[in-house]
Amino acid sequence: MDKVSIITTEDYSPYLLDSAVESHFQLLGLDSFLHPGLRVTLKPNLLMKRTPAEATTTHPEVVAAVGRALKKRGITDITLADSPGGLYTVGALTGIYKTCGMADMAQREGVQLNYDTGWQEITTQTQRVTKFNIINPVAQADLVINICKLKTHCMTGLSGGVKNLFGCVPGLQKPEFHYRFKNADEFSDMLIDLCETVKPAITFVDAVVSMEGDGPSSGNPIHTGLTLCAANPYALDVVLCRLIRMEEKQALTVKASFERKLALYYDDIELVGDSQKINSVANFRMPATKSVDFNTRLPNWMQSAANFITDRWLVPKPVIHRNQCIGCGKCAESCPAKTIALHKRKAYINYQNCIKCYCCHEMCPVKAIHVKRSKLLSS
Repeated sequence: MDKVSIITTEDYSPYLLDSAVESHFQLLGLDSFLHPGLRVTLKPNLLMKRTPAEATTTHPEVVAAVGRALKKRGITDITLADSPGGLYTVGALTGIYKTCGMADMAQREGVQLNYDTGWQEITTQTQRVTKFNIINPVAQADLVINICKLKTHCMTGLSGGVKNLFGCVPGLQKPEFHYRFKNADEFSDMLIDLCETVKPAITFVDAVVSMEGDGPSSGNPIHTGLTLCAANPYALDVVLCRLIRMEEKQALTVKASFERKLALYYDDIELVGDSQKINSVANFRMPATKSVDFNTRLPNWMQSAANFITDRWLVPKPVIHRNQCIGCGKCAESCPAKTIALHKRKAYINYQNCIKCYCCHEMCPVKAIHVKRSKLLSS
């Protein structure tokens, strides 16, 4: 039976985090994964330049506590690595490390920050993708520890353990996957392939302060006062759904993991630690894209027409508020369909070619792009 540990962690003080991480290690028997001499890569969520208080990225103190726990066990070769949204360059990484608080943390804790922007092609035997380009520090690690941030997500429903691994794909190769897998279910199935390729040994969740609403970057911080951990990231995401009161079918990576029989249902997962806290979190505000999947309930002969209507009029779409747009071009840079252009330092979307992946919404640094739901779904 898969285990998921839940520990009350009310704030980001080092004492509380050290205690929480040690509890996770003991409750799950994680020392069996570890020994001196391992090359360990820590994979946080560093989506974009955001301060820790904005709850978009993994808090640096959570990463620091995991690093201290590893050093306590004789592991000193520890690298922090992620390929954020946008360009994967030394300059981009430098700015993100500084803004997200990782630069100061790494200097203080002796954790190595990755500046190697190369990658390796990894051949897979997975269901949908035959090969992935994976950033070097992940591809070359003896062991990968995934440290995600609990957030809702406008495309996949949930940003948890599985979704966080998309940052193992280098730079602007990520939009290529969005264009290749335009359908959200297919995209989420691809993420399962990626998780099966990276195979993180341990996944931690920073749920001290989480994000609700239109995540992963435009939602609102919400205090949840927890950290979670598991060896199985699929089981962990099932528990995250229950924690935030999200239907499992709305978390598309969870739905895909069920279909592949990689995840157990919630009642078959063993919760350890402060398991009673599973019912302590208030209902999260869901992303704007929630629940337009009623077409699957229709007879097959009606689904084609219903899908056309849904895609044309009901599926939420990104809308640019031009009075907030600063003309930085991040949306156009990240758009896999190349359907966004700048005109007089303002962004414009050609909706005829928009695949509704919400990359533009995700990457806008000033939250000038909103996800607009149909009026038919707004009541």
